[in-house]
Amino acid sequence: MIAFAELLERLTLTPGRLAKIALLRRFFETEPDPDRGIGLAALTGELAFDAAKPALIRQLAESRTDPVLFAWSYDYVGDLAETVALMWPERRVNAPPPLLMEVVQSLATTPKSELGALVAGWLDASPAPVRLAILKLITGGLRVGASVRIAKIALAELSGGRIAADDIEEVWHGLSPPYTELFAWLEGRGDKPDPAGAPVFRPPMLAHPLEVQDLAVLDYARYVAEWKWDGIRVQLVSTPGGRRLYSRGSEDISAAFPEIVEAMTFDAVLDGELLVLRDGPDGVVVAPFADLQQRLNRKAPTGRMMQQFPVGIRLYDMLFEADEDLRPLPFDARRRRLEDWFARAAPARMDLSELIDVPDLPALSVLRDGARAASIEGLMLKRRDSPYVPGRPKGLWWKWKRDPLTIDAVLMYAQRGHGKRSSFYSDYTFGLWRQLEGGSEELVPVGKAYSGFTDAELAMLDRWIRNHTTARFGPVREVAHGRDAGIVLEIAFDAAQRSTRHKSGVALRFPRVSRLRTDKPPAEADRLDILIRLLEGEATIAI
Repeated sequence: MIAFAELLERLTLTPGRLAKIALLRRFFETEPDPDRGIGLAALTGELAFDAAKPALIRQLAESRTDPVLFAWSYDYVGDLAETVALMWPERRVNAPPPLLMEVVQSLATTPKSELGALVAGWLDASPAPVRLAILKLITGGLRVGASVRIAKIALAELSGGRIAADDIEEVWHGLSPPYTELFAWLEGRGDKPDPAGAPVFRPPMLAHPLEVQDLAVLDYARYVAEWKWDGIRVQLVSTPGGRRLYSRGSEDISAAFPEIVEAMTFDAVLDGELLVLRDGPDGVVVAPFADLQQRLNRKAPTGRMMQQFPVGIRLYDMLFEADEDLRPLPFDARRRRLEDWFARAAPARMDLSELIDVPDLPALSVLRDGARAASIEGLMLKRRDSPYVPGRPKGLWWKWKRDPLTIDAVLMYAQRGHGKRSSFYSDYTFGLWRQLEGGSEELVPVGKAYSGFTDAELAMLDRWIRNHTTARFGPVREVAHGRDAGIVLEIAFDAAQRSTRHKSGVALRFPRVSRLRTDKPPAEADRLDILIRLLEGEATIAI
């Protein structure tokens, strides 16, 4: 446990990606089985303890500390595990810190009624860094800046260059903690793990943003275009060993969309876009992303929700047909195979993405300029001879998104962030002016932004918020906002959508702070009717 705690601490304090990879590789090289495998599972989110809840940790901390002081400290720090680890009172005990495997096994097998005493004993026997590691394991919130991809790159380095991270990705979903078979393969002591027909995830092929300098040199005759739909990219894996629906980041989202899994009565691996699709008077209509958001992150959707927000897949590509790997084939050949397969299989809840010829840049620009009116993110350009390769190889696939929209909004509320931002007010609710009867105006919130500003701007905003707080609502701070008092933010966003969650009736898609308008008084911020007109101009597209 001490080695794992040291790893978490150093990962948290190490900003560089290569340095994080080196730390992980050293941990995997020096720690024995099964501890290194348990550590890997914790870092990649493969551990879950249903009995031990954050509420239990809070109860333990409040029983050992002043509850009021704990509440204030937790509010300031913003992280439960870190607060408890730092505030837990030291006690002299004749017991060493627990082993990593001991913690995992005990959390999985100890009756709920005995967990409190067990965890308290561990915390009493451990110094602050080990306490933090134990609590992070229990709460599942490591947040050390080491993604699953970084962990797999570090694992690949164990092989001395024999095995790539993408090779690990292709067997990952057929493995389970503590991954002894995986480590044996990486270190040359065993064969490659065989997923045995399990529905494993394949690393997706991604596109580069199309910049102005790229537009001037592209040979458009070599490319075919597709609409860039405003849903989420998914991979459908259906094999004799099972069916899985994965997000682009390899997360298994099958439980959230059971109707899609039920429709996967085939033996193939497909690439597509998950959308809310409805029947319209002129064909199938793609609903706004806000509708799809109602289904995301729900492990067990109700029948009513599935009826209200019916999902489907717009298919882009075919990676496998039965056992045949189609990825080395050029895009044109894979597309023909996909079309032939689709005609035979006729899978429910799925259709094919439309292909668009690309004669020249002017024609492409006209299509892209019309994307916003059709509620489409933009265009994809795919080279006809491109194989399906993992990662983001430049020159094969391009994405040309529509330009973002901007509004000038007034900062109304702020809340502290998490992790490295837990001491800063970095989450901002902003609003626009709305006309009232009689001619007066009021500010109404239309969204929240968490990104887009520099560290210097964050420090300035944090200082301003602390000096201009007018009310407190739990962790939320209301700040001065009016015609002559407040701060204006230029907000960039992709689209406006109707929303019942906001008093304004409008919400923004992917809002972020574009710049601080310290030159502009709040009275000159934008009016809500601008967003309303924009929303009324946005239409869904019939296919």
